[in-house]
Amino acid sequence: MSKLTFGFVGMGLIGGSIAKALRSEQPDCTIIAYDLDATTLATAQSEGIADVVTTDLDSRLGHCDYLFLCAPVAHNEDNLLRLKPHLSPDCLITDVGSVKTPIHRQIARLGLERQFVGGHPMTGSERSGFTNAKAVLLENAYYILTPTNAVAPELLSSLRTLVLSMKALPLVMTCEEHDHITAAVSHLPHIVASSLVGLVRDSDSAAGQMKMIAAGGFKDITRIASSSPVMWQQICLNNRDNIGALLGEYINALTSISESIRTGDEAALMDFFADARNYRDSFVDSASGPIAQSHALYIDIPDKAGALAAIVTLFADHDINIKNIGISHNREQEEGVLLIEFYDAASVGNSGRLLTAAGYGYHCKS
Repeated sequence: MSKLTFGFVGMGLIGGSIAKALRSEQPDCTIIAYDLDATTLATAQSEGIADVVTTDLDSRLGHCDYLFLCAPVAHNEDNLLRLKPHLSPDCLITDVGSVKTPIHRQIARLGLERQFVGGHPMTGSERSGFTNAKAVLLENAYYILTPTNAVAPELLSSLRTLVLSMKALPLVMTCEEHDHITAAVSHLPHIVASSLVGLVRDSDSAAGQMKMIAAGGFKDITRIASSSPVMWQQICLNNRDNIGALLGEYINALTSISESIRTGDEAALMDFFADARNYRDSFVDSASGPIAQSHALYIDIPDKAGALAAIVTLFADHDINIKNIGISHNREQEEGVLLIEFYDAASVGNSGRLLTAAGYGYHCKS
């Protein structure tokens, strides 16, 4: 691969992680970084990630081979308007937003469809900013690509190859398919989690007894309610048609099960729980999705030979039993690529201390 130039509009968690992954895989590439935060730019430059930094959207970003739009979704329209006069027709534009239809509409309005492929890396962290960015954040994570109808197949292929070089897993679909799918498996669960938290808050006693004993399943299914309110407000506003339709179907399903409970319909209740269990158990990757497993650690490990064996051996040498192990490909709400489940909380604590001593990064969801 010839020496490439990458531009980044926004150097936060995702933009910074992509930049670090590209620098790791292509040490000789040129990276041009734009951000409003001068401290972020200085850090990116001092770490050797960014070659050129700027707080202006100018011609320096227009002659990149690839331009990544990594600012908040609400700023994409203005950023594209300011960048358009500087953009080379040979520059492939992509983004990292979790809603795709609005950016595709803006690209069409600006006549940039021949050089745009939408992108959504299905990864993230509860910690934001460039200081928390890491190349491993992309490894083994799904990276959805949404090409326009006008973009040349070879441009899509080149971006897919680039995603693979970052050790991510590219999936190609339309922007409409993406927004419908993520509304069901990502956006709606956040609404459900937040509504459940609100229900307990409003139903709790003055002494806070519900809050005090909340644990297990309730904490697992509602932990994603701790995500950024601003981000999820913007997601709901930008994907409201899909979310609204699915939310309506979900309300109908709740109404139906409510009626089954009210009337004591034993058969309907059995079918409800059995069907849900059977479908949930059919998921290929039990680490994916909005509900975390109990007694689990998410561990950052490099995608190289022997890395997994080293972790397993570390635990075996200290008589720690592993219940389940897997790779999480959808990590928008998780920390770390490797999921390991244990049988009890004590094993989680002991494993965490071993990992820290061995220099591994990990995160525990409880």
